[in-house]
Order: sequence, then structure tokens, then C-alpha cells
Amino acid sequence: MDFLNHPETERIIQAALTEDIGPGDHTSRSTIPAGQVARARCLIKDEGILAGVALAGRIFAAVDPGLRMTVFIHDGSPVRPGDVAFEVKGDPRTILEAERLVLNSMQRMSGIATATRAVVDSLTGLKTRVLDTRKTTPLIRHLEKWAVQIGGGVNHRFGLYDLILIKDNHIDYAGSITAAVAAARAYLDQKGLDLQIEVETRNLDEVREALATGQVFRILLDNMSPALMREAVALIGDQAETEASGGITLETVRAAAEAGVDYVSMGALTHSVRSLDISLKAVTDA
Repeated sequence: MDFLNHPETERIIQAALTEDIGPGDHTSRSTIPAGQVARARCLIKDEGILAGVALAGRIFAAVDPGLRMTVFIHDGSPVRPGDVAFEVKGDPRTILEAERLVLNSMQRMSGIATATRAVVDSLTGLKTRVLDTRKTTPLIRHLEKWAVQIGGGVNHRFGLYDLILIKDNHIDYAGSITAAVAAARAYLDQKGLDLQIEVETRNLDEVREALATGQVFRILLDNMSPALMREAVALIGDQAETEASGGITLETVRAAAEAGVDYVSMGALTHSVRSLDISLKAVTDA
């Protein structure tokens, strides 16, 4: 996906600017004379993986097309305290109007990218890839999934609309995996939708039932021990893709991956990361 040029990026920017600026940045407009040209630098104060630089450029342009940004460190690059990610030049009043949205976005995205890269690095030598989840911040899922991709992860579904993912509650309400898959297949045919079907399983019996439907492209192995997952992977073979899920952390992800799964999905990539410390500082030298 082209995250930068996606309509969702523009929606987020405009909504966030409306939230922050409202009828005007009265502080900057009242204290800084018009007609000035100034510079500011984006300073990195943490070690991690940088994300949100391209988005920052789009935010500055949305606030003031006359602002000019010079990028020194691009998205996906490792950074450390003292690094300068970019410099922006133009009207200091509009630089400050954009400042908080730029920093909030970059700090959050960089934290997610950093956490994702740590997991990706921990799986070196294995086939398993890292998936995100829908456990994201409401209304900025697009940015958080963008950050996962920058960190080297893979995006799972973006919402309830682009994949049939039959989970435990669906199964319990439908009566069985067999019934849920059959109903989903009939629904897709009726609506003329071309969506894949994934099923969450909790034990080997459910794995067997999911396989027996012949309609499942991926089987999610939920909260299984590595030993049980290894049995499930052997049982599934090449009949479906496999995904491990359920409370997986950086400390436990390699053990899950070594069970032979194709993917591990981790809500922790987006729901509990620490943002990187990043600031924007005025350049006052000549």
C-alpha cells in the first residue's frame, strides 16, 4: 500500500490539524511578527528506528505549502540521541502550527517501528514473519500500520471489511467452526465478495475441523504452547498458512516462531509501545 498518498493520510492530517489549531494558533500569531523566515531542526533524543518523516513533510505542506523540508535521515533508518532527522525552513508561525502534529506522529510511529524491528531482528534465520493486529489507536490505525511496515513487519487486515476472520466468539455463537465457515462462504457468494477466510483455533480438534472445511486459507493458533503449535503445524502441513497469536511478546516470539508457523501476530506492536523522544528546535544562528 502507498501509505503516503492514501486518502486516509489526508483525512488524518486534516482532522488532527482541526483538532489542534482550531480557529488559529493565537500564541504564534500574536508573538511572532509576520514576514520572517526561520529554520527548525528535528532532534532525536532516543535510540530506535525512525518513522514518520515522510508524513511530516505532508503535514508541513498541508499547513503551509511555502515551508521547505530538507531530510537527512529517512524512514526506517536507525537513529540515536543527537541525530538531526530533518530541517524545515519558512514562516516560523506555520512551522510552530505544524510542530505538535509532526512530533506526536513521529514519536508514536517511531516507537512502533522500533518495537517491530526488534521482533523482526529476533526472528533472524527463521521463515516466520511478523503481523500487526487491529489493537490500534482509534482513527489513526493507518499511521500505526504504516509504522509497522516501516519497521519490517507485515500488515494484517485493516478492518472488519477486508478479511473473514472467524474467531472464538464467532465460533461459539455460530455453534461450530464448520457452521461458521459454511455461513461465511454462503454470505460471500451471495454478496459477490472475494475475501479469504481465516479461522482461529484453540486446540488440535479445532484445527482438524478447520482443515476439513476445505475453505480456510490460514489457521490461527491461539494461545497454544510452542509444543502444541508444533503439532498443529505438522498436522496442517501445506493445506493452509499458519499464524500464532495470543499474548506473544518480544521475549516469547522466537519460541513461537520456532514451532514452524508462517506468521506471528502481535498486538503489542501497537497497543503498548513507548514513543521515541523527538523534538523540534528553532535554529537561531545566522
